[in-house]
Formats: sequence, C-alpha cells, structure tokens
Amino acid sequence: MLKLVKINKYFNKRKKNEIHIINNVNIEFKDKGLVAILGSSGSGKTTLLNTIGGLDKVNNGKIYINGKKITKHSFMHKIDKIRNKNIGYIFQDYKLIENYTVFDNVALSLKLIGLKNKKEIEKRVNYVLECVKMYRYKNRLAKMLSGGQKQRVAIARALVKNPNILIADEPTGNLDSNNSLEIMNILKSISKNKLVILVTHEVELAKFYASRIIEIQDGKVISDYINEVYDSFEYKLDNKIYLKDLNNIDNFEKENIKINIFSEDDKIKNNINIKIIIKNENIYIESKENKIDIINKNLKIELVDEHYKRIDKSIYENYNFNTNETILNNNKIKYSSIMGIFNAIYQGFKKVLNFSLTKKLLLFGYFASAMFIVFSISNIFGVLSFSDSDFISKNKNYLLAEVGKINVDEFNKIEKMENVEYLLPGDSLVTFNMLFDEYYQTSTYKVNLIASITDINTINNENLIYGKMPENQYEVIIDKMVIDNINSLTNSNGGSSGNNVKDLLGIRSYIDVLDKKLSLDNMKNFIIVGIVDLGSPSLYTFKDNFINIIYNQNVSINEFGGKILDYNLNLNNIKITKGRLPTNDYEVIVNALNKNEIKLNKTINDLKINGNSLIVVGYYESNINSQNYYVNNNTLKYLILDNNKSFSIYTNDKSTVKNNIVNNFNLNIIDSYEKDKDDYINMKKEETINNLVYLIIVLLISLIEIFLMIRASFLSRIKEIGILRAIGVKRFDIYKMFFGEVIAITTVSSVPAIILMSYLIYVMTDLTVVGEIYVINLTIIGLSIFIIYFFNILVGLLPLRKLLRKMPYVILSKSEVE
Repeated sequence: MLKLVKINKYFNKRKKNEIHIINNVNIEFKDKGLVAILGSSGSGKTTLLNTIGGLDKVNNGKIYINGKKITKHSFMHKIDKIRNKNIGYIFQDYKLIENYTVFDNVALSLKLIGLKNKKEIEKRVNYVLECVKMYRYKNRLAKMLSGGQKQRVAIARALVKNPNILIADEPTGNLDSNNSLEIMNILKSISKNKLVILVTHEVELAKFYASRIIEIQDGKVISDYINEVYDSFEYKLDNKIYLKDLNNIDNFEKENIKINIFSEDDKIKNNINIKIIIKNENIYIESKENKIDIINKNLKIELVDEHYKRIDKSIYENYNFNTNETILNNNKIKYSSIMGIFNAIYQGFKKVLNFSLTKKLLLFGYFASAMFIVFSISNIFGVLSFSDSDFISKNKNYLLAEVGKINVDEFNKIEKMENVEYLLPGDSLVTFNMLFDEYYQTSTYKVNLIASITDINTINNENLIYGKMPENQYEVIIDKMVIDNINSLTNSNGGSSGNNVKDLLGIRSYIDVLDKKLSLDNMKNFIIVGIVDLGSPSLYTFKDNFINIIYNQNVSINEFGGKILDYNLNLNNIKITKGRLPTNDYEVIVNALNKNEIKLNKTINDLKINGNSLIVVGYYESNINSQNYYVNNNTLKYLILDNNKSFSIYTNDKSTVKNNIVNNFNLNIIDSYEKDKDDYINMKKEETINNLVYLIIVLLISLIEIFLMIRASFLSRIKEIGILRAIGVKRFDIYKMFFGEVIAITTVSSVPAIILMSYLIYVMTDLTVVGEIYVINLTIIGLSIFIIYFFNILVGLLPLRKLLRKMPYVILSKSEVE
C-alpha cells in the first residue's frame, strides 16, 4: 500500500548550514497495523510524516500509495487528490480552523471527499465526536477549546473519512493519561483494518500498542522491527485515585456524618486543619495550610476503591471503533470542491457581519479610502474633461482665414466656392447691449451679450426650445449658451457688477430673455424672439444685417469729422437735395453743407476704400445735423475688409472647403472650433498637469492604504491558509473563499462610501468653483466601483497565488515564522 524508496530530504540544500533531514530512507508498509516511529527531537520523524502525507516534497526518491507514485507529480492538485482520498492526518498542534465550530471542522473532511448529504455528514461526525468524547462541544468554536479538546477534534477530523492510512504526529502530546489511552485504543482498533503510522516520544506507550516500531536517528532508519507487544505495562491514569493504594490514616463517623481520610503519607494527619460548614444544603470547607480540590464533574477525578493494576491488552482488545460508521455507503470517494462562487460570497458576507468590533472599526479605513478614490477620480475627470461651453466662442461651422491683408477679389471668389455658405469679415463675434428699460429701476442697466452672428437660414422651427422664428430683419434668435455666458453688468453711471447678474435683473430662466432688446450704435434695436439649444454661442439673424452689425459695433469718425454709414439704415433721416443715392460701389453722398469743399461727381482722394477713391454722387440734408458719409452696403463691406486681417467662412463641410482654399489660394485656414479648443487646452495645461500629479498621488495613497490593510489581513491568515491546504482543501476553493470575503468587505465598506461621496460632490457641483473642477455622473461612479473591486480583488488574490504555489508544510512553517 505505502512504499518509500530511497527518500532524501534536505533543508538549506547546498548551503553551509545544510541538513540532511531524511537520509536515503527505504520503508515498505503493510496494509494494516500500527507502526510507531521513534526518535529523539530533530531526528526527522515529523519531516518523514510530512513527506508521506504529501505535505512536503522530497528532494529525490519515490513514494508510492496504492501503487501510484505521488513524487512524480509536479502539479499539487494531483498530490492533494491522492492524499485526500487515502490519508488522514492528525497534526501535532491540531491545525483546526479557529473560527469554525467543532462540528464544521470535522465535517469539512467529509465534504472534501464528496459527501454532500447533510444527514449522512451529521451521522458520521456525531459518531466520531462521541468516540473522542467531544460530542457535547460540537457547536462550540474551536478557538474556545482547551489544548486537549482541540487534539481530540483533530483526531475526529482525521478519522471521520475512514482513510486507508492514518498518520498521527504526537496525537497524545496534549492529552492527559486517561484521554491518551482512549485515543490509543481508537488508533489500535483502527489498525486492525487500516494502516496507522504514529510518531511519539512515549516509548513505553508505543511498545504496548505498536505492531511495528521504526527508530530514526539523524534522518536514517537505524532500526525496523516487529514489536513484541507487552502483555501489560505500568501506566497510571491521572484521573483515577486508587484508595486501597493509600493509607487510611483516620475515620470519623457520627450519626449521619462519615469522614474517611486517605493519604500517601502518614505524617500528613498531624498537619490537617480544616473547617467544614454545612449551610443551605451547601458544604463549605476551609483549610489554611492545604490546597483543596473538590471532586466533581469538572475536575473529572474518579475514586476507585481497589488497588492499581497494570494495564493489559484487554484495554484495547475489547475496544471497538466501528469503521462502518464512517464508511460512505453508495458514495464514491472523490476529491471535491467545498464551495461554489456564490456560496463563497455568501460566506464572505456572513464572516464580515460577524467581525469583532475591532475589525469592524478597520472597515472605516476601506470606507475612507473609497471616498478619496471617488474624490480623486471625479477631480481627474473634472480637470481632464471639458465641454464646448468651456471654450467655444464662435459657431462651430466657421473656418477662419488669417491673412496680412484681405484681397477683395479672393474674398469674392471664395464666397462663390462650392460648399461655402457665406463669408464674414473678422471672426464673427459681436457685442450687443441687452436693455432692461421696461422698469425704471433697471432702465440704466445694460448687459453685455457676446455672440457669434450666424445666418438665420441655418436653423428652423424644429430647433426652437422657446419663442418663434423671426418675421422681420430686426427679430433675432439666440442660443441659450449666450445667456449662460452673461457675466457683466454696467449702468449709465459707470458702475459694474459681476455677481448674480441674471438674478439681479430677474433672468431666472431662458424664457425670461424673450422680447428683450439688443442695442447697437447706428442701428435700430433688435428683439429676441426665440431661443435654441445647439451648443453654439450664436445670434441668428438675416444675412442682410451682417455687414452693418459687424461695422457698427466699432464705427469711428473719420478725419473729415463724420462716420461712413450704410445709407439704407438712414433713409428716414436724410433727404437728397441734389444728385442721387449711392447705389453703386464706391459712391458716396455728403451733407449739402459741404458742397463748396466737396464737388459733385468728383472723387474724394483722401477717402479711399479698397484702393478706390469715393465718388460724390449727391448731397443730402439731415434732420439730425449729420455730417456722415453714406455709402451702399457693399462699399461698407469693402471698408471692413480694408481694416481686417481675417475673415470667417461658414460651411457644413469644413474639411473639404479648408483643403480647397489652401490648394487654390494658399491661405492659412484655421478651424475656429479646434483653435478655441487648442487655446483652451494650452491655457489649462500647466494647471492640469499640476492637478493631475496631485490627484494621482491622492489616488495612489488611497490604493496603497487599501493594499496595506488587505496585506495585513492576509498575513494574519497565513496559518489558516496552511491548515486548509494541509487538510486537503483545494487551492481554487481558497481563492474563492478570499474572493468572497473581498467582495463582501468591498460591498459593505467601499460601495456606501462611493455613494456618499458621489452625492456630496453632486451637491457641491452647484457651486461654480466646484463645478468647474469636479465631475460626477454614472460613468464616474461605475468606474470608481470597478476600480475598487478590481484593485481589492487583485491585491487580495495575488499574494494568495504566490503562497498557494508552495507545499502545505512550507505554508505552515511560514505562518510560524510570521
């Protein structure tokens, strides 16, 4: 059944402190019998048992169990499968799972060999617990047991699966004499049908029970012989007092009171000084010179009214451990998993909820770390992410042509190109004054409203969110982004305010700006009749208004003391007295008061537009005493082009138009949207980098804190992992166990923190300053949850992977060092 061939095992191999702990051992064991391995401490007994039991590897040699060579397997699960099916192991220091009950510790062995039926498990576990006198403690946690009790539970765990081979490392080392005999009787009974290999220091006990004795010294087998079992031997039981072996030094009897005094020493009767008090049916004894022990069920002392007798073979020959009670009827033994993934998570939650107060307080560490992680991720997104509203200043469809001087011919040719809707001198941005003259209190106030002027025909009724489409050229539509960007307020006294402008003027919703007037010098007031939400800071008006809107926001008086204006805007203020209106390009009319200086049908040489002198085609009289020069709209456009170094191109196909203009005119064409975006990014770059470094550090600190907490928890449980592996629990089951606990800890401590922090950030983002640097949405919440779970699982399972690659004995040794 079990065969060892030339087994060698070294500690610190090829080092100066090398120990040849098992030295070329050859042993063949029969299928049954009790084999005792004897030897002094350090002789290699326990190491030999570990290699036989598959808990440790040998450096060379072969071990066969039922003809299968376990030393050939490089995969531990193969070794685990063989030893779990064939070997029961009784450890010197119990190796119980402290937070399991006695019942669960023993039942685990049955689950590992595939028994799932709860009634069958209960029947077998109860039987072995009765045998080792631990049934009454079956629901007690292992950590609450005494050393001797733990040893008996460990023996029950090894016996319950009825293994072919039972390995016992000092099984009676922590038991009293009575319990030692009980355990040895069980082992002897089992050895009638099974192989029991026992390591012990109690030579006399071994020679009374063992059928074979192997003696080891310095890792070598120095003796191996069939034991001539003692017929009897001297082994006094600690819990029995034999009265006839004591001196009856005195007796006292009076009525119903009878006292007998026994002692090993006759002299003690001269030193007895006790008081006996009987009160309320209780007996009280006082002795000032002697220690008193009361014989009761707790002390477990038995008084025997006879002489001590040597123990003989009858003590175990008449003992019967019924192995049939542990045989798995109709159950094929197989190396089985003890838990599924969902059960592991369920058990994880149970364990977390039953944490001690100290451990529950440690969960606040996970809670705080999770809050900082959400804070960091939200801030990182706030720093890295930005919307169009943060930087966009013009309609997205504009291209900007930057030139040293605008060539009118090129301008006109580009305007006629395919996919070009229209051109505008400058960058399309215009500043209007929004008037609040409905009420006397606000009549002196004006709001600066900056917008990118855009053709009304680029939108339609479906784009409106409030109001209507314009019905005349002085009705306009604005994008709600223009209203969002209102940030300054001025009054006629020169005062200004940048705080709560919209609240101050009663603009509490977008609809409040409908019918508001927009003023521009030299033009009639425009009326806001509609609002759209197209994510563009635009004011939509008719193309006929473009030149006058652009020109009149910066019009200046020329050297002749007047302004150059579009005559179409002033027909109500002037009357032609001679000549005609300037309907053609480069024609002008002047005030009749200047007819002596400026001749009709003559050019004004000092007043040139696009290199052309203006021709005077008429004189006018004005009801406003105007000294202005009036031209047609086209001439005004040329004047604007003369004074601009750029023009805007509106198109729905920016890429094609940009390429065509570059190829045909060799102009520098800029996508206004992309330029604004790049300028914004460059402006924010240094601030962004500094914030990112800070936030990444905060994030790393939070993750490191979680790592340290999980690692501390892991290190404290190396012994538990070693025990689980030693008793045969699959490595994958241990992974699942830790996975379930990590999921439970994260769910209980981190997820509520993520929700709380997300809510706090959401509330704070209503504040302008906070809203600019923090972002919270479902994506960020989901990402935070993912990072927490992923990181916790990663740092929780990676160290486990490294540890579980080691043999069970090595893990247990590591836990002892830790």
